[in-house]
Amino acid sequence: MDLTRWLTALGVGAAALVLSWVLLVVLARRLPEGTAKELARFLPACVTTVRRLRRHPAVPRGVRVVLVVAGLWVLSPIDLIPEFLPVIGPLDDVVVVALALRYAARRVPREVLLEAWPGDRRIVVRLLGGPASPEVGTPDRG
Repeated sequence: MDLTRWLTALGVGAAALVLSWVLLVVLARRLPEGTAKELARFLPACVTTVRRLRRHPAVPRGVRVVLVVAGLWVLSPIDLIPEFLPVIGPLDDVVVVALALRYAARRVPREVLLEAWPGDRRIVVRLLGGPASPEVGTPDRG
């Protein structure tokens, strides 16, 4: 009987892991084209942005909670996709932080987000979506 319960628990755990991978892929498709690959190279900038926004007075409490959860997700040694896999290894971290930043973008002034981003502003503008201001160096698509 114990072996049956153990195998059932193992099967449920494996199914949950696979479903979480599927969920991450589905959520990653919501990001603008090419963003996930670029963000995999700039994950430290995402963490810095989350840290800066967490302390900013213009950021509402609910957004701070989402940002802290995203930051803890990135810092956690437990990953849905192992980090040693090239490109896709940090994808779960990137998707979680990108979705948290997009959530924050709907509730925080855009200038605050752009000020908090330490990297190339074109990347955060693509991540956040919407119209880009001329000073961030994105071409007009008029």
